[in-house]
Order: sequence, then C-alpha cells, then structure tokens
Amino acid sequence: MPLKTIVRSRVSPVWAAALLALALGGCAVGPTYQRPAAPDVSSFKEAEGWAPAAPADALERGPWWQLFGDPVLDELAARVEVSNQNVAAAVASYAQARTLVREQRAALFPTVSLDGGGTRSHSGGASSGSAGGRTGNSYQISLGGSWEPDVWGRLGRAVGSASASAQASAADLAAATLSAQGELASNYLSLRQTDAQKRLLESTLAGYQRSLEITQNRYAVGVAPKTDVLQAQTQLANAQADAAGLARQRAQLEHAIAVLVGQAPGNFTLAPADWQPVVPDVPIGLPSALLQRRPDIAGAERRVAAANEQIGIARSAYYPSVSLSASYGFSASRVADLFSASSSVWAMGLSAAQALFNAGATTARVEGSQAAHAQAVARYRQTVLAAFQDVEDQLAATRVLLAQQALRRQASEAADQVEQQVLNRYRSGQVSYTEVITAQATALSARRALVQALADRQSTAVALIQSLGGGWQAAVPAPAP
Repeated sequence: MPLKTIVRSRVSPVWAAALLALALGGCAVGPTYQRPAAPDVSSFKEAEGWAPAAPADALERGPWWQLFGDPVLDELAARVEVSNQNVAAAVASYAQARTLVREQRAALFPTVSLDGGGTRSHSGGASSGSAGGRTGNSYQISLGGSWEPDVWGRLGRAVGSASASAQASAADLAAATLSAQGELASNYLSLRQTDAQKRLLESTLAGYQRSLEITQNRYAVGVAPKTDVLQAQTQLANAQADAAGLARQRAQLEHAIAVLVGQAPGNFTLAPADWQPVVPDVPIGLPSALLQRRPDIAGAERRVAAANEQIGIARSAYYPSVSLSASYGFSASRVADLFSASSSVWAMGLSAAQALFNAGATTARVEGSQAAHAQAVARYRQTVLAAFQDVEDQLAATRVLLAQQALRRQASEAADQVEQQVLNRYRSGQVSYTEVITAQATALSARRALVQALADRQSTAVALIQSLGGGWQAAVPAPAP
C-alpha cells in the first residue's frame, strides 16, 4: 500500500523534508561499476617474427584504405560514410540513443506547468431556471511545479545507463562503418583481381587460338590427326567459358560495390583498370590495445556498464520515492477579480510512497537485472575471445600466404618454361598434342594461382586491419553524472 504525506498549511516541515531529501541525494544504491576482466594475453602467438616495415602509427594517420595506394578505392571508401544505408541506419540509431540520454537527464530537474480554467455550475433546483437555485461562475489559474529528488540514485543511474547505451550505439556505428568499408575494399580489390584474371585469360586465349591454327595447318597437310584439332578446339572453348564466368563475377562485384556506396547498380559503372597488387605491412600492436581499437569490444563493454546501472535502478524500488510539489495561483468568481491579492491561493506539499507488499516483484526485478548483467559480461568476454581469434587467424593467414606466393611464383615460372618447350617439341613432331594440352592447362592454372595468391594476401590484409579495429579508437567513457 502506498504511504503518502501531504503538508499544505505549514511551510517549515516541507522545507525540512526537502533538505533531508537533498542530503540523502548521494545515497545511491546499487553496485559500483567495474570493467569486466578480459583474458590476459601478452602477445599474439601467430605474430612471432612479425616485423612490419610500416611505422607503428600508420593506421592513425588517416583512412586505412589509403595503405593500398589506389585513388579509386580512396574515393569509393569516402562515400561509404555518407551514402551507405546500413551506416545511415546506425547513425540514426546513435542519434536516437543520444535523445534518450537527454530525456533521462530531464527527469533530474523540476517540472513546471501552467494551468487555467473556468466552470459554470448550478445548485439548489431542478433546473437552471427553478426558484431557490443558485448559478455561479468560477475561474482559476495557477503556476505549479513538482520535483522528485534523486534520493536513492535511481534517476542518476537511469542517465548513466542511457549514456552507456549511447556510447555502445556510437561503437556500433563505428563497427558498421568499418564493416562496410572493409567489405567495399575487399570487393573492389577482388574486382581489380578479376580484371587481371581476364587480361591473363585474354592473353592465353590468343595463344590457344594460335595453337588451334597450328593444329589445323598440320591436319590440313596430313601431319597431325583430327583429334589434335578437336583437342585444341575443346581447350579454346573451355578457356572462353572461363572468361565468360569472370565477366559474370566482375558484374556481381560491381553491383555489390554500387550498393555499398548507396547507388543503384544500373547507375554505377567501374571501368577496367590496372590492378595494383599492393600488400601493406600492417602494424598489429599489443593484444591489450585491441580492447580499445575494436568497436565491437567497446560496444559490448558499454552494454555491461548499462546493465550494471539497471541493477541499481531495480534496487531503488526497495526504498520510498519522494516528491515535492508547489503551486501558486488565483481563484475567483469573476474574471475581473481573478488576479486580486485576496484571490491568491498557494500550496506546498511533500509526498512519499513505499510499496509495502508486491509479492516479491521488486526482488524478481533485481534478480532479473543481475542476470542481464551476467549475460552482458559473458557476451563481452566472448567478444574479446572472438577478437583475439580473428587476429590470430589473420596473422597466420598472412604468414602462410606470403610463403605460398613465393611458391606459386616458382611454379608459374617453371610451368611457363615447360609449356614453351612442349609446344616446340610438338611443332617438330616429337610429342603428341595431348602433352601440349596438358602443359598449357598446367601453365594457365599456375598463372591464375599466382594472381589468386596475390589477391588473397590483399584480402587478408583488409581482414587483418578490420580485426585490429581499423583506425578507430574507443573514446574514454564520460564520468557518471
């Protein structure tokens, strides 16, 4: 049952209660926030022997995609923050979270209202015109205010929870932006690698066309069998089909890039250009820096802080809520007398309410908020672990792909020599055309594998930069109000 006390006739008890409420304003209930413990990792296991040539602060000097040295990529990546719709949604979500902070902070201040009205009433008869009845008018206007002192810290914790949620939303915005920029960079570099693959196939197709002409000439003079011509035609047709497949792949990448920069695919075109197989050296820093560099980790930590505030809000229900009110106005039967001194009316009051029995609802809410906090802590730690795994995976991939590229280059150079030697031997009639087909297919596969190895290194560099949080840095949390 709520317990209320109204004081109107005497002022001193009200002010005494107000002073008491202010004195108790620092008695906030609930746990003090402690940042959850994260795994203690002194170094990345896969970074052993890692010695990038780039300066350690390369990612803080500007947009990270500039490390790839492609002006078209620079222009497209800059458009992501402005035109990408996922980023736009995250921006709106952050703006909404900030308005919630202002809304919660407004509850710390008094509310002032102006009321006015007029009534006409009749009493003493069956109708308004009956004998003995009385008809009268009443007008009133008043200025009132109410204030709920934050005795137990509930309102302050609500502001703190909203502020932490807004900071988490800011981290979500950074994560969405980084994700979109990383996806754009990967798609763009894949598109340029596809252009390189197409040029490689075009050059190979020209060689296959010459081989077909050779076999046709040899068949025409009776030196080569019909099967040689058929094999050459089959090889040429398969290579042409591969080229068509690359055209399809390029179109899909171009469409994806258009959407990422906020354009309809039908209005967006990227002309073919030379591929710059630049693989930047990425400074990785210490594992402890990852907790500040990754926006998803920062967002998860801020959600823990918001959940911690909710525990205090729930616990404040164990204590009575106090509110102060005051009003001053005028009341009269005629408008002309409304603002006379004799018509003034004032009132001041103090009310306190305490739930005496609610069948354990308050305890249930406290335990629920504690469980939500434990859930947020677990998600934070899982996010940290996943981040460490992501970095370790990309470091391992970077090291392995570097070794693979050297081997792919050796294989491609050797396959090119074998192809040329077998083709010369075929022209002199020393080997069958089947050996030529095998050598040419092996050489083409080796060339394409080398291009793919370079592309994989670029994609891994993008993924490593993303796993390290790009150039983003977590803001220092604002102190609780």
